[in-house]
Amino acid sequence: MFTTTAEFLELLRSAPGPHPQAQLDAADRNAQLTKPPGALGRLEDLAQWYAGWRGDSRPSIDAAQIVVFAGNHGVCAQGVSAFPSEVTAQMVLNFQAGGAAINQLAKAVGAQLDVHALELDRPTQDFTQAPAMTEAELVSALRTGWDAVRPETDLLVAGEMGIGNTTSAAAIACALFGKEPAAWTGRGTGVDDAGLAAKTAAVSAGVSLHAGRSGLDVLQCLGGREIAAMAGAIAAARSRRIPVILDGFICCAAAACLAAEAPDALVHCVAGHQSAEAAHGEVLDALGLSPLLLLNMRLGEASGGATAISILRAAVACHSGMATFAEAGVATK
Repeated sequence: MFTTTAEFLELLRSAPGPHPQAQLDAADRNAQLTKPPGALGRLEDLAQWYAGWRGDSRPSIDAAQIVVFAGNHGVCAQGVSAFPSEVTAQMVLNFQAGGAAINQLAKAVGAQLDVHALELDRPTQDFTQAPAMTEAELVSALRTGWDAVRPETDLLVAGEMGIGNTTSAAAIACALFGKEPAAWTGRGTGVDDAGLAAKTAAVSAGVSLHAGRSGLDVLQCLGGREIAAMAGAIAAARSRRIPVILDGFICCAAAACLAAEAPDALVHCVAGHQSAEAAHGEVLDALGLSPLLLLNMRLGEASGGATAISILRAAVACHSGMATFAEAGVATK
């Protein structure tokens, strides 16, 4: 286990890749299934990708896990959100009571849902004034995410809840990918024009104050505990060869911090969806990821990634359950 960011980066950069033989065997099986080549489109690619990471040419998804992290942000002092910070804790109680959208989606796709609240009574620092977290706080949040991944998990979706965290994600994206702050800053939970102006100004101030940083430094200076926890969970999944479905804009901002530190950090990930937050598509493009779904969702809570579990289940079910031409007695060309 890691106790510093340097140790975390060593684990990230030395993480294993997929199993080559399983990939080859899955491709061979796919070529023999009772369908024209490529007839299932991207489902075929997804199934083979999943098989490679699980080391099984005929895999199944038996222990999907959705984990939602919650954190509060000091930058909310700049008037960046339409909702007060108290809503974060209130929504955590709603998750725990089973009353949120993600509870219903987890049930619908047969996934285990876990919720982790990170020091909600102690928001991060206002990143327009100081780094959002100390290194020790960043490491603590990364470890929360790392430890949240269950040993039996064979598919992971990470999500978040945190008033103000679209501001943090916009600042991270701006710091990592450039462009003007306004290009990354949207209305989030529905701020009015004045709120959008305040949000854009906060992103601009934060990125200017912490200029010249990348990767985990950006996460420390501009992120939040729940964003760092998502990064920790994604990295833990990679270390254990667990495929990941990324959620929306905030999740992808967390993932981008990992990609800035290790070019192959996200090869075990697919993008579950492209959200209605305009900057999400830009982040996906920057990461070279193509979303599975385009449903104009913008809820967070891992909701888009959770919905995409059904797509991956369908891909794996077809790949592993279909008969080959020989098994079915169907003539080939």
